[in-house]
Amino acid sequence: MLEQLLIHQPEDPIPFMIQHLHRDNDNGNVALQTSEQQSPHCGEPDLKRVFLYGHRSQKALSAKEGTLGAHVTTVPSALLVQLIQERLAEEDCIKRGWILDGIPETREQALRIQTLGIAPRHVIMLSAPDTVLIERNLGKRIDPQTGEIYHTTFDWPPESEIQNRLMAPEDISELETAQKLLEYHRNIVRVIPSYPKILKVISADQPCVDVFYQALTYVQSNHRTNAPFTPRVLLLGPVGSGKSLQAALLAQKYRLVNVCCGQLLKEAVADRTTFGERIQPFFEKEMAVPDSLLMKVLSQRLDQQDCIQKGWVLHGVPRDLDQAHLLNSLGYNPNRVFFLNVPFDSIMERLTLRRIDPVTGERYHLMYKPPPTMEIQARLLQNPKDAEEQVKLKMDLFYRNSADLEQLYGSAITLNGDQDPYTVFEYIESGIINPLPKKIP
Repeated sequence: MLEQLLIHQPEDPIPFMIQHLHRDNDNGNVALQTSEQQSPHCGEPDLKRVFLYGHRSQKALSAKEGTLGAHVTTVPSALLVQLIQERLAEEDCIKRGWILDGIPETREQALRIQTLGIAPRHVIMLSAPDTVLIERNLGKRIDPQTGEIYHTTFDWPPESEIQNRLMAPEDISELETAQKLLEYHRNIVRVIPSYPKILKVISADQPCVDVFYQALTYVQSNHRTNAPFTPRVLLLGPVGSGKSLQAALLAQKYRLVNVCCGQLLKEAVADRTTFGERIQPFFEKEMAVPDSLLMKVLSQRLDQQDCIQKGWVLHGVPRDLDQAHLLNSLGYNPNRVFFLNVPFDSIMERLTLRRIDPVTGERYHLMYKPPPTMEIQARLLQNPKDAEEQVKLKMDLFYRNSADLEQLYGSAITLNGDQDPYTVFEYIESGIINPLPKKIP
């Protein structure tokens, strides 16, 4: 909205802002920048068919002028930009968003478009080596009846009737294609600086599906902002998925407060606080602490100044939908939620093979960190919580409630936790630093 106010500078800003808020215009506006020779087999037509945006190409806009499009091959920049402005002002573009294909082609067009306040949120540039583009262009064929474009190698029609009437378009010889590419390269280097920070270059020399998903991922992303941001991170996952390690890494790097629910309860009992005295009987009987008491202990920690000022990373709670609703009702709404998915076999391997040395207190793992001597191995003990039956019970409990939690936290990011811990940390870090991706319905 601020961007539109600066562009249009209305005399009465209040009605302008009200009208802007009434518009259903949350969908993205995309500028798709390619050389003409890159279509149709580098992913660009697939983007036009699949993205739910109003698509306007230079050819379509010039055809709207009728006689002008029939007599000239190049539309004057002033007229072209005027046509773009008129088309983008229509209701479908406002509500659904739009894609500009191959526009702007020159620096002049880019400046004219920006002067009118037409600002794409994402600019995608499809790039491929000239030799590849020339080879693709030579294989183009057009159906004169339908206007469909085919290719002798990548997209040959199975019907013999269509094959027989296909024609080679004009101006696709190697020399003519090379001349067009030379002009494109001359202009594109002057267009690129007009879109700093929102331009993404995608290699078109790969399967169309890969091009499409890279473009889709970029379009669904939001650009980073310099606004203040206090991370409130929630890590969810089955026992043994690595939540504690990831929380420790986040706390160490970003100075977040590491809030482990189980640890808070143990500290309350050890410190013999008022809450600790009420919790101790449940510990002695190995019973679950009531949610009401659990939330009081958690609230006491999250209300402290360091959590408010620095942010926090929470793990160990919520375990079910009731706890999640309680957490939200108290105002502790996480702004980043991560689900760490780890296969059942990997969890069993991680936990059931853990051992502890009762003499030194050193922890070992029979596969990843075996004891150095047979003497130490002989005296190792297993924590009863790591027994196979106990692990299975905890995993069953988590997966019984995970579907409800995933539905509640609709913007949560699901990660593969069955990989190197520092790789998992990089994904979590990226999810915290960057804006949440927008999910297109």
